[in-house]
Amino acid sequence: MAKTWATLGVDLHLEPTGPGVRRGLTDALREAVRTGRLAPGTRLPSSRTLAVDLGIARNTVADAYADLVAEGWLTAQQGSGTRVADRPVGRPLAAAPRPRASTRPAYDLIPGVPDLASFPRAEWLKACRRALATAPYQALDYGDPRGRVELRTALAGYLARARGVRADPERILVCAGISHGLRILGAVLRARGARTVAVESYGLDVHWNLLAAAGLGTVPLPFDERGTNPGELTDEAAVLLTPAHQFPMGGTLHRDRRAAVVDWARRTGGLVVEDDYDGEFRYDRQPVGALQGLDPDHVVYAGTASKSLAPGLRLAWLVLPPHLVQEAAKAKGGIDSCGALDQLTLAEFLTSGAYDRHVRAARLRYRRRRDALVAELARRAPQVRATGIAAGLHVVLRLPPGTEREALRSAAWQGLAVHGLHRYRHPEATAEPPDALVVGYGTPPDSAWAGALDALCAALPE
Repeated sequence: MAKTWATLGVDLHLEPTGPGVRRGLTDALREAVRTGRLAPGTRLPSSRTLAVDLGIARNTVADAYADLVAEGWLTAQQGSGTRVADRPVGRPLAAAPRPRASTRPAYDLIPGVPDLASFPRAEWLKACRRALATAPYQALDYGDPRGRVELRTALAGYLARARGVRADPERILVCAGISHGLRILGAVLRARGARTVAVESYGLDVHWNLLAAAGLGTVPLPFDERGTNPGELTDEAAVLLTPAHQFPMGGTLHRDRRAAVVDWARRTGGLVVEDDYDGEFRYDRQPVGALQGLDPDHVVYAGTASKSLAPGLRLAWLVLPPHLVQEAAKAKGGIDSCGALDQLTLAEFLTSGAYDRHVRAARLRYRRRRDALVAELARRAPQVRATGIAAGLHVVLRLPPGTEREALRSAAWQGLAVHGLHRYRHPEATAEPPDALVVGYGTPPDSAWAGALDALCAALPE
């Protein structure tokens, strides 16, 4: 039976050096206190515990403690143990210089981030407790590289019900964000000998860079009022689309083009990668069903909790065609690299109905913000047209020709962080984008939204 004293005290890393054990231990403790590695008030292990840890005699430790108490480095009181004395100490040797305070914008209107202040902490904590209380011990092991079966099962049911995805738990791969999913798909495509992937003329450069890092070139497709035109697809290995709510332009891919891109995949054996961007946040009509429902054998559905909950959770998912499951799981790695507890919590959050309740509440809150933005623009900046407003957490503000740079400079003066449309244009796209701002309205908390609107309107060209 283990002795109870062996479990008391704190872990303490010491390397006694010197001509004798007692002196070496005394010098090591004194140096740890002097440099600040042992902070004032820190309770030290008992002499018996430290003696066992260091493999030396208990009396040696007790004598070293007594020497340092006498010198004033330590204090010892009956019932309180031995502690580091409260006295000025030098700066820790490894202390890094304090960075200068950066000038942060007063209002963050960068698209792509939700209102983090509205994260459902209480409900998430309840789901976490329930998930942890009922999880088998094996759930905390390395696990299936595809992710926890509880989450994959919950996602299959939710995606089929809410997004029209034809999903099976065996074909779902949990990953740490959409970017992680693209890395996995890029590795799979490159291993298959792919050279190029078609992308939209407007999008996120981080996605294009991830594909380039995998050894894949990106070819932009034309864009017009009906969305991305798949008519120029030829022998590309895959095409990456945001059909539900194109980022950043904000439109929905026309039904004829949805059918055309699936026909291309069937005819050529190519792969359609559907980033379901903002698929859950539609305001003016029912959400558009996922493109994957038209042909699950040729479309990869990519979804995430980053916008509906928080990007810091690092939880996303790929619904894969059957022939890609094993290759994608291998590309991800031999074990599940996403946190098991967060996966179990999200599974509980989905199955309990808490996720649906949260999304509905968030949808109403973001719609009110969008309506306030559109109304304020109509009143104070009628020369600016808001587009792409039917869904999502951002709008595109069309500006008079030649005024985008001026508006960005003015926004910086107003303390606004905002992006211009030119930032999201593919470098090889042929059409020149109109002057516009891409304004995210998800990030500011409710208390700051009125101020953000005032600053935005003040930054717009007259």
